[in-house]
Amino acid sequence: MTTSPEALALIDFRRFDGDANQRAAFLRDLRDAARGPGFFYLTGHGIPQALIDDVLRLSRRFFELPEEEKLAIEMVNTPHFRGYNRAGFEHTRGKPDWREQIDIGAEKAPRRFDPTAPAWTRLQGPNQWPAALPELKLVILRYQNQITQLGIRVLGAFALALGQKANAFEAIYTPEPNQLIKIVRYPGRDRQDGDQGVGAHKDSGFLTLLLQDVQGGLQVEGEQGWIDAPPVPGTFVVNIGEILELASNGYLRANLHRVVSPPAGTDRLSVPFFLGARLDAEVPLLKLSPELAAGVRGLTQDPLNPLFRDVGRNYLKSRLRSHPDVARRHHADLIDTTKPAEPASAY
Repeated sequence: MTTSPEALALIDFRRFDGDANQRAAFLRDLRDAARGPGFFYLTGHGIPQALIDDVLRLSRRFFELPEEEKLAIEMVNTPHFRGYNRAGFEHTRGKPDWREQIDIGAEKAPRRFDPTAPAWTRLQGPNQWPAALPELKLVILRYQNQITQLGIRVLGAFALALGQKANAFEAIYTPEPNQLIKIVRYPGRDRQDGDQGVGAHKDSGFLTLLLQDVQGGLQVEGEQGWIDAPPVPGTFVVNIGEILELASNGYLRANLHRVVSPPAGTDRLSVPFFLGARLDAEVPLLKLSPELAAGVRGLTQDPLNPLFRDVGRNYLKSRLRSHPDVARRHHADLIDTTKPAEPASAY
């Protein structure tokens, strides 16, 4: 495993609200970080530390619950890809990820099933919450609201950095964006048992804001190898997703990243928030200035991960691939049954 001496930039969001010179310098730094590794640390973000502490405290308490309490809200119970997964039940590029987690989206009633409707309409529905830890729902939904507002502000900064109006993406995320929170625990294990906490992948939304505890393991693909992204207190790790790559025609690119399992006897806790567009939206192609257009690289060509401008289709493909047990139980008509949980081209 080759690691890189590079380090991710630390960017203070308070500069975005500073004077004209501070804002201009902030936007340059933001664009440089996004054009480089596509990841950076964000400080000065305004999310109260007390709320962050509550999120991490309750996340830890969730994973300490008895197994039967966690399995009572197992993801395979519902077609909406919400709930708990045991280690090894989520897959990246066909290989099991060694992490347990709970997936939480917007709290909504399910749509009435319509076989003629777009397949992504099946994703809307309620979350599953542990009965033994009612406080988790209250805190996570409060956190979801605040981190969503922060994500929208960061997205506006990205739009400005691309020479657009701050509300350039508003039409595809209002009245409310697609939201996903994962509460994740990576159990430690011996290296001979494997080191894939989560395999190399890209995120499908606008951007991701990642809260880490004290244990490292996140790595970002760089030009010289994998860049370590250890926890930095008071920060979120921010990365761009496939929507920004599509909108900028590859001027910005969603970058590969992975998590290496922590050593045996330890574990790693993280809480990523994924900000996405409405599932019924289509990603626009921005008109960039001649200066920026000269740096357009085109979209990533990966036959294992095709990119679609239809937001719902792009998002659903990752859900079906990542959770083959849910796909087989609830969405068998959407997968190619000749391959292991492979989405059919018609979805």
